[in-house]
Amino acid sequence: MELSFYDVKTRSKFTSSDFDVREKSGRYFAVCKSPEGTHECWRVLSKKQAEELK
Repeated sequence: MELSFYDVKTRSKFTSSDFDVREKSGRYFAVCKSPEGTHECWRVLSKKQAEELK
């Protein structure tokens, strides 16, 4: 499954199917590497989405 991400540093959108689901402070995030650089891009997920993607 592909998700769309927004890269804040390069101000561009991209899609990726290579991401991890992480939980931080009770909230769920999809995290992937930026295609242009070494930084990570985070996207907020609902609890239902996180359970489906794990």
